[in-house]
Amino acid sequence: MNTVLYHALLDRKLSKEFEGIHISDDEAKSFYSKNPEIRTSHIFVAVRPDGTAEEKKKAMEKIKEIQDTQLKGGKMSFAEVAQRFSEGVAAPMGGDIDYQTKDKLDPTYYETAIRLGSPGKVSSIVQSQFGYHIIKLTALRPWEEADKAQVKRLLFEEKRSQIFERYMGPVSY
Repeated sequence: MNTVLYHALLDRKLSKEFEGIHISDDEAKSFYSKNPEIRTSHIFVAVRPDGTAEEKKKAMEKIKEIQDTQLKGGKMSFAEVAQRFSEGVAAPMGGDIDYQTKDKLDPTYYETAIRLGSPGKVSSIVQSQFGYHIIKLTALRPWEEADKAQVKRLLFEEKRSQIFERYMGPVSY
């Protein structure tokens, strides 16, 4: 109950600033150019967030083995390797997780995929909060096809978070 009251008080206190957030089409387009909707495929080996050092080591060894023997050998396509060896729910689809926005993906995963730059490129092994991935960027949705309302919502939430963080100040422990 206290949490609900606390959030209600904060929303009330900051409501004027939140109401002052207006997002133009140009702002949304600029934001989207830096944070586009991406389509990726991945080969995934799961590790629980509270996994032991031994579990993490075994998972890393497994994905390294997949990378070294299956991907670098070139005998199978990325999709075939994902189907046969990935632990993710997308494995049956060749690791394809379809188009995703920045807010729907682990930040490390998203940033790695964006840094790949162009479709067809494959990352090295990346650790996220869920485990280890080898990511293939398969497409970037162009602005013309983007859901403009969703982009504006993402930008609104980012600006809202900035106001909240400014209000709360730096956190020190």
